[in-house]
Amino acid sequence: MDRFAETEGKRAHDPLYSPRGAARATATGFPVGEHGEVLTGPLIVGAGPAGLAVAACLRGVPYALLERHGCIASLWRHRTYRRLRLHLPKRYCELPGMPFPASYPEYPSREQFLDYLEEYVRYFGIRPFFRQEVVSAEFDGEFWCVRTKDVVVAADIDGGKEESVLASAGTNEYRSKWLVVATGENAEPVLPEIDGIDMFKGEIMHSCEYRSGEGYQGKKVLVVGCGNSGMEVSLDLSNHNVNTSMVVRDTVHVLPREIMGLSTFRLSLWLLTYLSVQTVDRILLLLTRLVLGDTAQFGIPRPSIGPMELKQVCGKTPVLDVGTISKIKSGDIKVLPGIQNFQEHGVEFIDGTTKDFDTVILATGYKSNVPYWLKENDFFSKKNGFPRKPNEWKGKNGLYAAGFSRRGLLGVSIDATKIADDIKQCWNDIGYEKHKTK
Repeated sequence: MDRFAETEGKRAHDPLYSPRGAARATATGFPVGEHGEVLTGPLIVGAGPAGLAVAACLRGVPYALLERHGCIASLWRHRTYRRLRLHLPKRYCELPGMPFPASYPEYPSREQFLDYLEEYVRYFGIRPFFRQEVVSAEFDGEFWCVRTKDVVVAADIDGGKEESVLASAGTNEYRSKWLVVATGENAEPVLPEIDGIDMFKGEIMHSCEYRSGEGYQGKKVLVVGCGNSGMEVSLDLSNHNVNTSMVVRDTVHVLPREIMGLSTFRLSLWLLTYLSVQTVDRILLLLTRLVLGDTAQFGIPRPSIGPMELKQVCGKTPVLDVGTISKIKSGDIKVLPGIQNFQEHGVEFIDGTTKDFDTVILATGYKSNVPYWLKENDFFSKKNGFPRKPNEWKGKNGLYAAGFSRRGLLGVSIDATKIADDIKQCWNDIGYEKHKTK
């Protein structure tokens, strides 16, 4: 059982409401009416790093933090492979108010990051309401009306499969002047539509279901996608002596995680303080070629725009190599072109070749789920569920976006600090000081 399940139904800051009880708390100072309870503070949706960071920064302001799963950081806990480590140095991945332990390595592991988040929750007294799935949120002219359903699950399986939903029992409605959307960039896996995929007789899974290369020995595995997940899943399979192939269907920038012992990310930030992004890109690509070689020669062509400029223009993050390129060079990982269609026992590729596989792992990324429940068209795009303008964190009528800047955990911290400061200023301006917890 997840250690945080025991916090369900509790609040450290203010008893805003009882998520299950029939008699709702009225500590907010507002009556409980037929349209749901009015909260004195903001409503935060999502208890991942972004939601936790906002909650921690809202010192002195009561809030309600809703999470559809039975634990914090469900993506990290239930949808990541075991070998995962933070891709950036830990100083760029800290949440506001608490550094990583000095004993942690430069690139903390998945388990260490989860331990850090657990300690973060304890340190700031954060009490999410678990298994509260938001089904709709809409501004009524005065408040954000948020409707949730209680998710009943079979069990919490830590480190294994995601929670198994049995049913949804009970609905709730809450109203607040502020709504913080913190469900993140990676709320739902992207499952591509590929011709013939339903007729494939082998195993097909998304990379969010992959844990380790153990158990795949003796099998032919195809990884579809060459982002950070696709690269690392391929590396993990190869390290377990699995016959591994990887589909590269588009151009991609692959950079070494470190150059001459320095973090590539840190080096990039330093260079960008003095040089234009185009000049920085030329330097990075020259150094990368010295370290990794010409990736186009083994099937991974680069975009025409440099990695940092592409990040600024399109929000596309370069892949940081942690050993996959070496495996490709040695032939342990085979690079294949895009898929034309699936067959019963294999795949036909766009170059006309056909190969058999036992397992296909779709490392095809994730997407925002905001369009499914947020009834709003100005700030968030219905197309991709992100704010329409890059790095935008504040919309109209008390609507905020935390963790949608495509800048990783560093962006999460920046968003959380700005959002909390803005809400605290508004909260004080409208005279809610009297509702502060004594």
